[in-house]
Amino acid sequence: MALNLNQKKEVVAELAEVAASAHSLVAAEYAGLTVEQLTSMRKQARAEGVYLKVAKNTLVSRAVENTDYAIVQDELTGPLLYAFSKEDPGAAGRLIKEFAKANDKLKPRLVAIGGQKYPGTHVDVLASLPTRDQALSMLLSVMVQPATMLVRVLAEPASQVARVTNAVGQQKAA
Repeated sequence: MALNLNQKKEVVAELAEVAASAHSLVAAEYAGLTVEQLTSMRKQARAEGVYLKVAKNTLVSRAVENTDYAIVQDELTGPLLYAFSKEDPGAAGRLIKEFAKANDKLKPRLVAIGGQKYPGTHVDVLASLPTRDQALSMLLSVMVQPATMLVRVLAEPASQVARVTNAVGQQKAA
């Protein structure tokens, strides 16, 4: 079904708003997927904070014009599905990677993150990025390590004194 001019403007405005706040973009070829597969993919995308859209490439090209994703404009050809990560930079990569395993018809074409464009093979790298909670726990463990070592160093003289006292007490008892 063809869109009229107002509908096209709405789609471009919606995509531009999402692209302006998204952390990453994955574009994948979806030709050959069934409606049920796309529906289950959309359902999972909503649960993971990923904006999933099938739109005309010209509309997407206009929507990303003044964003970090303007670098992908020349690669938007053929039937593509666009996945924008809204909360977690690796969420779109994980979603596409997971569905590509089960459905060989879904082929990642390109990945964009931080104003850089990468080929579709980099979806594995994007998918391996830690979630926000994982990144915070890694940061916390790095921050806690020096304090833990300081406590061990400060406690060591007291434990040495206790061991020496214990050894002297055992010698006198013998």
